[in-house]
Amino acid sequence: MDNKALISQIQTWARELGFSQIGVTGVDLSSAEPGLLSWLANGFHGDMAYMAAHGLKRARPAELVPGTVSVLTARMDYLPRFTSHATHAATDAASDGDWTELELQRLQHANEAIVSIYARGRDYHKVMRSRLQKLSERIALHIKPLGYRVFTDSAPVLEAELAQRSGQGWRGKHTLVLNREAGSMFFLGEIYLNINLPPTQETSSHCGSCKACISVCPTQAIVAPYKLDARRCISYLTIEHAGSIPLEFRHLIGNRVYGCDDCQLVCPWNKFAKRSTLPDFDERDGLSGQHLLALFAWSEYEFLHNTVGSPIRRIGYGRWLRNIAVALGNARRDASSDDKIRIDTALQTRANHTSEIVREHVAWALLQ
Repeated sequence: MDNKALISQIQTWARELGFSQIGVTGVDLSSAEPGLLSWLANGFHGDMAYMAAHGLKRARPAELVPGTVSVLTARMDYLPRFTSHATHAATDAASDGDWTELELQRLQHANEAIVSIYARGRDYHKVMRSRLQKLSERIALHIKPLGYRVFTDSAPVLEAELAQRSGQGWRGKHTLVLNREAGSMFFLGEIYLNINLPPTQETSSHCGSCKACISVCPTQAIVAPYKLDARRCISYLTIEHAGSIPLEFRHLIGNRVYGCDDCQLVCPWNKFAKRSTLPDFDERDGLSGQHLLALFAWSEYEFLHNTVGSPIRRIGYGRWLRNIAVALGNARRDASSDDKIRIDTALQTRANHTSEIVREHVAWALLQ
C-alpha cells in the first residue's frame, strides 16, 4: 500500500472510530519555539508547571519520542448529540447556531450551575486515548514493524500547533483551533509515528477583523490576538488553579463552576459546530441544568459517585465546593430575600469545612 492509499485507509478507519478528521505533519516545529518561550517567560501558564517542566521537548516531537518522523493528528467533535436540559425545544439547534445563544442565555440564570460543554459527558482523555490506540493498532497490522505513541492532552505536546500544521484548522484569536466546517467544539489527539508520511495541507486563517472572542472574555484573559494569559482565564481558575481564586476575578466568574465557553459561544464559526456521533459526550444528569444549591449539597461520596469517568473528578471535592461557593456568592448579590436565606443556610453548612480554601470562599460568598 503506497502512502497516499494508506492515509486514505487511515481516514476510513478513523471515521469508523468516531473521529471527524485526520491530518499528518512533520516534526520540525522550530518556528513555534520562540512563541512558547515568550509565553512561559511572561508567566502566562500560571500554576501549570508542567507546561515548562520538559523545556522545548513540547516543540520537539523527535526528542520526546526518539525515532518520530511524522505526527498523525485526529479531531473528534464533542458537542452533545442532544441539547442541554434547558434547551429541549431546539434539538437541531447546532445546525443553525441557535445552541450558542441558548448557552449564553443560561449564563444569565444566576442560580444555575454552568459546566463547560466539553465536561458534561465522559472524560475525553479516556475516549480519545482508547480510540487512538485502536487506530494505531489497525495501522500496525498493515505496517510492520511500526513504532508509535498516542497522546491526548497528556504529555508535553504542542497540540494546537500540530493540528494547525496538519490542516485541522487555523489558530483563532482565542488560541483555539478553528475549522471552517466544525468551528472549535472538538478534541485533538496525536499519534507519533516512526514512518514518514506525506503531510496534509495547511489551511489559511479566516478570523479576519473579528474580535468577538477578545471582547466577550469576562476576565480579559485574551490579552492580545492569539495570546492568552491563563492566570486570568476562568477555565484555568476553576480547573487548573488549586489555590484561592483572586478577588478581582470572583465576581466575573458568575455562575461558571467548571470551565468557560464564552469565547467559543460568540465565535461565528461555531454555527458550523458538529454534534458528536458518540454517546460518550452526551450530557450527564446532574452536570447540566442543575441548581447551584443542589450541587453544593453533594457530600464527597456523592461528588465522587456522580463524577465517575468525568473530567470534573480530577479537580477534587474541595475545588468543586470552592467554585460553587463563588457562584453562590455571585447569585446572592441580586437574590430575593427568600433566596438569600436559602443560599446563606447552604453556605453555613460549609463554613467550618476542613479545607481552608473552602472556608475562605464560603466566608467571601456570605458577604456578597
